[in-house]
Amino acid sequence: MQRLTILEYKRYRYLKASLLLAGLAIVAYVFHHPAIGANGGTWLGYTLGTISGAIVGLMLWFGVRKRQYRGAGVLQGWLSAHVYLGASLIVIATLHTGFQFGWNVHTLTYFLMMSVIANGFYGLYAYLRFPRMVTENLGEDNLDTLLLKIADLDELARLNALQLPDEINHIVHKARQETRIGGNIFEQLSGSQKDCPTSAAVRKLRDLGKNLKGVQPKLHRELYSIMLRKETLVARARQDVMLKARLGVWLYLHVPLSIALVTALVAHIVSILFYW
Repeated sequence: MQRLTILEYKRYRYLKASLLLAGLAIVAYVFHHPAIGANGGTWLGYTLGTISGAIVGLMLWFGVRKRQYRGAGVLQGWLSAHVYLGASLIVIATLHTGFQFGWNVHTLTYFLMMSVIANGFYGLYAYLRFPRMVTENLGEDNLDTLLLKIADLDELARLNALQLPDEINHIVHKARQETRIGGNIFEQLSGSQKDCPTSAAVRKLRDLGKNLKGVQPKLHRELYSIMLRKETLVARARQDVMLKARLGVWLYLHVPLSIALVTALVAHIVSILFYW
């Protein structure tokens, strides 16, 4: 599948390169015994720091230029490198610090870098998983057609409820007016609405049909069936909104975190060059 080629690109070319790079860093760190102790100020610390900075620069370059690459293969290659080389920073940059942390710009830079990497891992997970789930959830529909179907069921339920008691009319009206698809950011990410009026209507209609007489029990059964179909469509629509929100939210975090990382990295480098 196309999505898997990002990780498998050229028989895991960038995975192998990243493992080799991280492996060499570990070997060098194990056999490096500076008199002042391991830290970012030794020759190995500077070397690993330079490599880490170069990888961060490459990651940022990809983010700026990704829409300008031509051809799916080129884009997949760069994205594969982005994923694996970014992951290698967990080892390389950590060894660069010599496990020396404190309340300073250097530790802040490391923390921001790890935050960007963690957010990137979530983005990779979302990219590999959510598009398939969106397709499975929608089938041949899209969100617009689901909303149209829900509106049609609302109108059908309204007409059906006109011949039933006022309490049932009120329930159907409330479900039509107050059911939300999307809502605030928390409702989008959770794919739910607290005390959903449509679900509440389905539960209440189940009990309100017991004392009806004449033709009303038949109308009630038809209304209940309509509301059940609406509840199913509402759940699918919310699922679509939720998956797309979860797919997009990582990018809204990734960009500002990356900008913060660049700012801290510049401060980190300047402080080393001019004050160490």
